[in-house]
This record gives sequence, structure tokens and C-alpha cells, in this order.
Amino acid sequence: MDHDATSDINAPHSMGTTIIGVTYNGGVVLGADSRTSTGMYVANRASDKITQLTDNVYICRSGSAADSQIVSDYVRYFLHQHTIQLGQPATVKVSANLVRLLSYSNKNMLQTGIIVGGWDKYEGGKIYGIPLGGTILEQPFAIGGSGSSYLYGFFDQVWKDGMTKDEAEQLVVKAVSLAIARDGASGGVVRTVIINEEGVTRNFYPGDKLPLWHDEIEAHDSLIDILNNSTAEPMST
Repeated sequence: MDHDATSDINAPHSMGTTIIGVTYNGGVVLGADSRTSTGMYVANRASDKITQLTDNVYICRSGSAADSQIVSDYVRYFLHQHTIQLGQPATVKVSANLVRLLSYSNKNMLQTGIIVGGWDKYEGGKIYGIPLGGTILEQPFAIGGSGSSYLYGFFDQVWKDGMTKDEAEQLVVKAVSLAIARDGASGGVVRTVIINEEGVTRNFYPGDKLPLWHDEIEAHDSLIDILNNSTAEPMST
């Protein structure tokens, strides 16, 4: 059967993706890849799927890019009003329940799965998974997106309670890189966000700096790089 290329170009933007949230002893680490696809085409290879809701709460977005963006925009607006009314930052639980309310109320129209993570002075670091349909689950770690299928067994083996900040971030980067190696809809770079009592730290890991798995080929210079770095030589006859 012939494949119509125009159907991919005109397809909705989808973040068939890998998103992860992990709690550690003192806060949370969120991580995601950066590939946004349109059908079979990569529409954006360096998109940012970790979105800020408040100073202390972020979300990881998967599924339809448009749906997840509009949910995050609405929740950010409501949380801003909530903060003004109370005179203090919203908690992670309040933020997650607002996402849950919007997702569940519009479950027949939205195609998005979201992980909410953050830190507040009442409960510390918290992770909430809100998959397609609007269910809310508080978990010590949450994984989502198309790449999550490859990570359940991995997390069952390596997850442990009471990890340090560095251990948690290394776990997230390693897990996302594993999903990138296995999942065609995940790729690009890895972004992480660390949230704790001290504030928020964003880190960026380029694709050529990620761990390689047993059947992956090490990255080499592109043809353009080779041509730019080479010196012209006369042809021999």
C-alpha cells in the first residue's frame, strides 16, 4: 500500500515521548526527551516538554502537544489566581488536582498524559501521575509516554527509596537514554529539572553525551563537519 507523505506533514503534532518524575531524599527530579513528531516526521528535535506551572511546580507533557500545552496554560492561570488569593504559593497537591480536574472534565477531547512534580513546605517533594482519562496517582516515581513501555522492568530493578539528588538525576538520564535507544518516537536531547527547598535547577544533556547501549553506534562527525574541517587537496591524475 502506498504511503501518502502529505498525511504525515498535516498530522497533528504529537509528543510520542518519554517523560519521567522521580522523588529523592529532599525533592524531585523531572526528565524528558525532546522529540516532537508529526506523523512519521520529526517536527522538532529539541522541544522542551518540562513546563513551569509555579516557582515550585513543573509538569512533564506527553501525547498531543496542543492538548498538553493548553492544559498547562489554563492550570498556570488558575494557580496564579490561587496564589494571589491565598498570599502564598500553591502546593504540589493543589497543582496536580487542577490538572486532574481539567483532564477528567475533558477526557473525551484531550489526548495527553501528564506528570506533575514539585516541592512545597508542607509535604516536601511529590510526584503525581495523571495519565489519559484524568486519573490521579501519587507515586514515588512516574513514567509516561511511548517510551515508558521499555522502562517498567528497568525501574523495578534499579529504583530505591531514599536516593540522593545525584543518584536520582543519573537514574532519570539513564532511563530516558534507554527509551531513546528503543523507542522511535523518543529522541533528541535529555532535559532534567531538579526541584527542592533550595529552588529549581535545569540541566541539559546533548544527544551525543548520553550513555550508549549495547547495540548502539557511537556518534560520528556529520558529512558537513568533515567537509568544514578538511583541507582541499588537488586531485591526482
